[in-house]
Amino acid sequence: MPEAAIIDHDKFDVAELSFADFRSIVINDYRIAYESRQASLLGRREVLTGKAKFGIFGDGKEIAQLAMAKAFRKGDWRAGYYRDQTFMFATGMTNMREFFAQLYAHPDIEKEPASGGRQMNCHYGTRFVNTDGSWVNQVEAMNCASDISTTGGSIPRLLGLAYASKLYRDNQELADLTNFSVNGNEVAFGTIGNGATSEGLFFEVLNAAGILQVPMALSIWDDAYAISVPASLQTVKEDISEVVKGFQRETGTNGVEIFKVRGWDYVALCETYEIAIKLCREEHVPVLIHVTEMTQPQGHSTSGSHERYKSEERLEWEAEHDCLLQMRKWMLEAAIATEEELVQLEAIAKKTVRAFQREAWNALGDEIKTDIDQAARLLDNLVNHSAFGDDIHVIAAALRACVDPGRKEAISAVRKALRLTAKETTGPRTALVNWLADENAKNYKRFNTKLFTDTPESPLKIEAVPAVYEPNARMLDGREILNACFDANFERDKSIVAFGEDLGAIGDVNQGFAGLQAKYGDLRISDTGIRETSIIGQGMGMAMRGLRPIAEIQYMDYLLYGLTVISDDLASLSYRTAGGQKAPLIIRTRGHRLEGIWHSGSPMGMILSTMRGLHVCVPRDMTQAAGMYNTLLRGDEPAIVVECLNGYRLKEKIPANVGDFTVPLGKAELMREGNDITIVSYGSTLRVVMEAADELQELGINVEVVDPQTLYPFDTENLCGSSLSKTNKLLVVDEDLPGAASAYILQKVIEEQKGYYLLDCPPRTLCAKDHRPPYGTDGDYYTKPSVDDVVEVVYSMMSDSDPVRFPPIY
Repeated sequence: MPEAAIIDHDKFDVAELSFADFRSIVINDYRIAYESRQASLLGRREVLTGKAKFGIFGDGKEIAQLAMAKAFRKGDWRAGYYRDQTFMFATGMTNMREFFAQLYAHPDIEKEPASGGRQMNCHYGTRFVNTDGSWVNQVEAMNCASDISTTGGSIPRLLGLAYASKLYRDNQELADLTNFSVNGNEVAFGTIGNGATSEGLFFEVLNAAGILQVPMALSIWDDAYAISVPASLQTVKEDISEVVKGFQRETGTNGVEIFKVRGWDYVALCETYEIAIKLCREEHVPVLIHVTEMTQPQGHSTSGSHERYKSEERLEWEAEHDCLLQMRKWMLEAAIATEEELVQLEAIAKKTVRAFQREAWNALGDEIKTDIDQAARLLDNLVNHSAFGDDIHVIAAALRACVDPGRKEAISAVRKALRLTAKETTGPRTALVNWLADENAKNYKRFNTKLFTDTPESPLKIEAVPAVYEPNARMLDGREILNACFDANFERDKSIVAFGEDLGAIGDVNQGFAGLQAKYGDLRISDTGIRETSIIGQGMGMAMRGLRPIAEIQYMDYLLYGLTVISDDLASLSYRTAGGQKAPLIIRTRGHRLEGIWHSGSPMGMILSTMRGLHVCVPRDMTQAAGMYNTLLRGDEPAIVVECLNGYRLKEKIPANVGDFTVPLGKAELMREGNDITIVSYGSTLRVVMEAADELQELGINVEVVDPQTLYPFDTENLCGSSLSKTNKLLVVDEDLPGAASAYILQKVIEEQKGYYLLDCPPRTLCAKDHRPPYGTDGDYYTKPSVDDVVEVVYSMMSDSDPVRFPPIY
């Protein structure tokens, strides 16, 4: 049974082909497109009959994707969205079996390698991380970054995939990384719908690509609608290529080359893509290919019909300009195929697709049937050994009667039976408990693993190396400690690059990179425009191609402008690919105490809620920050490091091994011993706590202070819980809003570390006020925890326990 993949041809140049060869290529292309259309039609039916949960397909976009596939080479990258199934079939990066396995959410990476059933259908991705954590040889593969559902969300990462080619071509120090590039000849292909070009990230990335001059080829699939909203409400002039004409490259300028072609014109599409990609690949010029007059025969998705919002005239036009119909018509007129040949091809294609669908459905169904049968037999065995036998018999019968059941039905039935028999102890019940435990372990692996890639190169497995100090170690500004750390790492590893606003020429606004651009060049340490979204995307794409980027976001408050990429794409990458892809990007930022509403934020709760999948490092000073960078730059997982904004000019001793010592992630540190109360704090607020502890000592209160150092992972050795077993009182001091990071810390200590059982009074939190910090020193004092606040909250907690010894202050 044939798979839908192109035959071996590197160029669509008719002059070099015999008519027989040309005819063979065209007929094979039509077969791929027709099979893809049948997969869309059949996939929709599978959803509407209840076998699959949701369907979104690439019908109407087939012919343009054939043309794009002809220009795609080994080593190239795709970062697209969920309409690209024909392109994926044509390049061989997926096949029909995998297409239907994903539709049915088969949680087996052998059957569904893109995501192991974790993503809805038509979300593609190739696996470029081996099981041992090593990279595959990307230059020998066709590469696809994992799709996300946000329609323009893949575009920021596309910039980084293309920018990596620029670095591999221009930076000769990277020449030995031969598994990732051949002289930067790789093109990053992106796709986006016309509706999504209304998003700011489209313009941000297009601008950055035009400035950087990277081999990025962005195709716009334009079917004149974004779900139900027509182009007249989406785009000025109803034509995005008209809108972006100012980006057009001219003699002596940078910019983008813009192409426009109709989505049903097979010959014009093939010629356009050949010309555009040749220019992009050879000259490193970004290209925009606006593919117009596309159709969407089944509407946006299985959630509704396009007849609800399209006029009769539009529907008639779409039927006439269906790209398959137009290609078929051209093939007949050009005598490339006869009607009889095409009818036969189409009949075989329908049978082929149907066979693959059944194969995929049966492959998953057989596994589930095994689970159902095992559960039902175990329930049967329990019937005669339980006072609830009749009820259990009903549960087993209902389980066997399920139509198209999932694993959920088997597990739910067993759990219900175990609840009924909670007071019974029998052999059959024990067998049922053991079966459930085994199944839970299997399902945990299927559905809950790989938040991080967890390879042998994980930063959690990097050997801890303590900082070493010479007897006469110099006291330097914290910024100088960081500078020395970065200098040592850039010298050690030529794949490390850093970029961000004001990072290059002036060495960042706090001078952590001062002088390093002059030493290492502007390819490795560079300035960017004010574009947080594409800064993160640039870093992510580079990290996927074997580089070690540090992306600078100047202040924590501005993480909001890159949050969509961090949360939707970077943080979920390992999980949504079941460990098949990784992007070890380090996001460097700073925050906590300064002045003003937009320069003093501590939105740690936002970070913890939206960036799960990144290590969250909150160093109290620049020496600890340096140790964390040393750890992360030797690992292979993404992280964010939040430096203390008011610590750059505080004096610290410089370690003799400033580029080599490491701070273990997840290892809390005991900053001060005491036996009256445990205070957990981090970052800038830790200095406030330590100062308050001195005053509390004078008041007869011995405070124990714990610095978790990282919030994710959090205190993996349960130092907080051990401290509580001694003090029995807990205060969390945090600069974030009430109920944000402090609530997270309480959950970790009180619930996970069983701290609840150790308390002799309610735990307390001391946080910032609900509003953002106002400007000025007084604003800071009345908004965020001060030494006075810490002293008085601790004192009041002690007073509540022993009012005689500690009478109320007020």
